[in-house]
Amino acid sequence: MSQKPKLRVVLCAPRGFCAGVVRAIDVVERALALYGPPVYVRHEIVHNQHVVRSLISKGAIFIESLAEASDRRAPVIFSAHGVARAVPREAEELGLFTIDATCPLVTKVHREAWVHFKRGRKIILIGHAGHPEVVGTLGQLPQGAITLVGSPAEVETLTFGPEDDVAYVTQTTLSLDDAREIVAAIRRRFPHVNEPARADICYATTNRQEAVKRVAPQVEAIIVVGSANSSNSQRLREVAERAGVGLARLVASAEEIDWREFGAIGSLAVTAGASAPEILVEQVLDAFAARFDIEVETLSTADESVFFPLPRGLREAEAARSGT
Repeated sequence: MSQKPKLRVVLCAPRGFCAGVVRAIDVVERALALYGPPVYVRHEIVHNQHVVRSLISKGAIFIESLAEASDRRAPVIFSAHGVARAVPREAEELGLFTIDATCPLVTKVHREAWVHFKRGRKIILIGHAGHPEVVGTLGQLPQGAITLVGSPAEVETLTFGPEDDVAYVTQTTLSLDDAREIVAAIRRRFPHVNEPARADICYATTNRQEAVKRVAPQVEAIIVVGSANSSNSQRLREVAERAGVGLARLVASAEEIDWREFGAIGSLAVTAGASAPEILVEQVLDAFAARFDIEVETLSTADESVFFPLPRGLREAEAARSGT
């Protein structure tokens, strides 16, 4: 008979990789297979060190500046977060061959911003300053064409007048609750604001946050598997805290678990950010199983069947290579 304490573990579903992340990783791996190493990737393809290390082992080289791409014959891949318009222009000037792995849902936000700009609107971007996705979205238009806000208080500082035609777009990985508060502040100040026809916050972010909210009243603690620089993973931890979970921790791997914090719990939920691979979740479960007599159940709040095809240029190159 096991002498280990019992622990009820609730696995949140959906969790982990979203369609945009699967596509971005697939772009790098297919490019490596098609062109051979090296393949350059501008910025982390997704915000997860396990994924980055795996791709490095296969021949990917991660760079922050296009000038670092010393082999001009090798492809340069833009990450899932998207890039400013100046980046492809610079790549063309340098004679680089590029593949754009920007998530289609981020591209949707870029297109919305362009439509608003062409129609002469004042554009508000709801997001976190400095995040690569936000940098890329701001860089779609001339400097000053988009105003970034990150809180309701910042909405109050906007200098747009009542006669201005105002629109907003959002970062795709925000907390739903945070975004809702900021949107409410925008609506109060600009009742006729132009809003996205469909929410900009991506389906995967929404689904993972809803699962955390559902499980929160049922457990004493929650672990979010994901990297510290992953926006959607950080938001999951914050959602858990707001939902009343006494102990909510973001860990990049099982090695980061502080067992002093989890020694006396009887129930735990586990989820993963949209850029965290399932193997990391499995390792967390194994680590708890080594210390507890665990009983695992799954809480499912949505079915995900979203699929994004590879970039056209990569599909065409593969077809030409295979002769189809």
